[in-house]
Amino acid sequence: MSRLDRLLRPRHIAVLGAGWALNVIEQTRKMGFQGEVWPVHPTKTEIGGLKAYASLADLPEPPDAVFIGVNRFATVEVVAELARIGAGGAICFAAGWTEAGAPELQAKLVEAAGGMPILGPNCYGVINYLDGALLWPDQHGGARVERGVALLSQSSNVVINLGMQKRGLPVAYVACLGNAAVVGLAELAGALLDDPRVTAIGMYIEGIDDAPAFARLAHAARAAGKGIVAIKSGKTELSRTAAASHTASLAGGGAASSAFLRQLGVAEVDSPAQLIETLKILHVHGTGLGTRLCSLSCSGGEAGLAADLAAPFGLDFPPVPEPTRARLAQTLGPIVTIANPLDYNTFIWGDLEKTTEVFAGMLDAYDAGLYIFDIPRDDRCDPSSYYPALDAIVAAQKITGKPAFPVASMEENFGEERVIRLMDQGICTLLGFETALAAIRAAQVSAGEPGWEPLPALPSRETQLLSEAEGKALLSAAGVAVPRAVSAPTLAEVAEAAKGLSAPLALKGLGFAHKTEAGAVRLGLASLEGEAEMPGASGYLAEEMVTGIVAEALLGLRRDPVYGITLTLGMGGVTAEVLADTVTLVWPVDEAGVLAALRRLRLWPLLDGYRGRAKADTGALAAVAVRLGALMAADDGIEEIEINPLLLREDGAVAVDALIRRI
Repeated sequence: MSRLDRLLRPRHIAVLGAGWALNVIEQTRKMGFQGEVWPVHPTKTEIGGLKAYASLADLPEPPDAVFIGVNRFATVEVVAELARIGAGGAICFAAGWTEAGAPELQAKLVEAAGGMPILGPNCYGVINYLDGALLWPDQHGGARVERGVALLSQSSNVVINLGMQKRGLPVAYVACLGNAAVVGLAELAGALLDDPRVTAIGMYIEGIDDAPAFARLAHAARAAGKGIVAIKSGKTELSRTAAASHTASLAGGGAASSAFLRQLGVAEVDSPAQLIETLKILHVHGTGLGTRLCSLSCSGGEAGLAADLAAPFGLDFPPVPEPTRARLAQTLGPIVTIANPLDYNTFIWGDLEKTTEVFAGMLDAYDAGLYIFDIPRDDRCDPSSYYPALDAIVAAQKITGKPAFPVASMEENFGEERVIRLMDQGICTLLGFETALAAIRAAQVSAGEPGWEPLPALPSRETQLLSEAEGKALLSAAGVAVPRAVSAPTLAEVAEAAKGLSAPLALKGLGFAHKTEAGAVRLGLASLEGEAEMPGASGYLAEEMVTGIVAEALLGLRRDPVYGITLTLGMGGVTAEVLADTVTLVWPVDEAGVLAALRRLRLWPLLDGYRGRAKADTGALAAVAVRLGALMAADDGIEEIEINPLLLREDGAVAVDALIRRI
């Protein structure tokens, strides 16, 4: 049993604040809440037709849930009293706390709450459409349901808008977090998902307060067969150390959060419409949507659009197997070209038996099917001739046991009531061509590794940049190959020491984060005799240059203020940020995970023997990444390790430039 049960599924509700209390009372009445509602006001005897109590002490018993609609200073006093009498929890509506520069007042609120859960402060509230219980001071767009999804947001206005959707999504709960001073994201989401009537959860996330707790939530949801869909805001923010390294600018907050969600099997989407459509898929079909898709339409234009619009989402339509091709040809005849996407023409239009045979026959060879289907508007047209095709979609899903998605190319070309009627038959209709494709791709997210959790994040601290010589000594001690090298405080000393190295040589000035931009790198030298000083250098490093290079890679590990340690991989060299072709993972990962991530690079073919090129030893790259991740996990003093480039040979990898920061 969750400590939020009484708050989310109350037997009785208390409301404070005359104007806001009246709004809450009206909303509970509209939704048919069967429990008691108790207004509390020091001077009024009645609010909204209900008896008002002069104080919390006068209530018949400690309330399960309370909506606090008074000012912020009075809110602290009310919360302390509710905690003392044993209330189940409260919504703190008032603004003006940490978000307004008053963290000390919010700290007093947390202290006042003690062990009692509160949502907020600066929180709109929660709606339970399953039981008709609302702690919500405004209009909303939902209706009573017997089962459905939960919508959870760190922005009240975003979830208000989501709740007004007309896409046929059954919503069981709407909940806001506000400042999340007491109850955090993972705890509230877990309490909502614990309700067996909740099928999935959609979140608008501004920040994850406890990444390990969120990971445990995601695993529990997946084990229960309930999917999580998230919009994560703040993707364009550069991380706090963006000026120090390529890794920081290439793996800012957006890349790290996306990696975290992907590794947990959480579907990430970009817009409210995509969130709703993905939740519809999860509500009807659960998690684990297959990747082998077919598309059917009665138009070559729609078939072409399906193929073109699917490509940016990484979706494709595998060829039709020969047995299926022969089966469909028997019904469609010689004129129709059997392909995927399939333009089945209009020869079978209106014939339920033949349409069902084609729709089911095609779907039987795939994991799921898209049936492109816009219906004429009801006010000016007669859509009845389209009904046999809709019936055939329903029949195809029933016959094959596989998801059959009607897809309206334009969201307005279907109608909410029709979406709901089909959903009652187990059919998930998707609205808007591109939105539907994005939702299908999101619903295909792979399951996360059971039990995986990120490392706890460390607080921000002052660090220093190691010299390249010091950094490479650290790498070498960790078992990472580095060039033979010598270093010295002066150019004359390093030139003398470099006589024992084999040409060609590289000369580097120490003390620069980005040596190339500072003009502190000279390559291909036969010797160091006669080389000029490098202004600003704190010392010099001479190295033997690496030969047999197949590719340059970037490998970066850094502490993340939310996700512990992130690992970024990509094409390296001086053009790393221009190419911006990187993948990010959250530690811990193994070599297989690193290799799988590398295959997501746009330029992966250059590592994998494109057009007869030699193949780079990506296994060595993966081994270096895992070795250094383990080093960083074991040594809290290391803040960042970046190797750019890590030179890849056909056999082996050598780190030729290292940037390491530690406390």
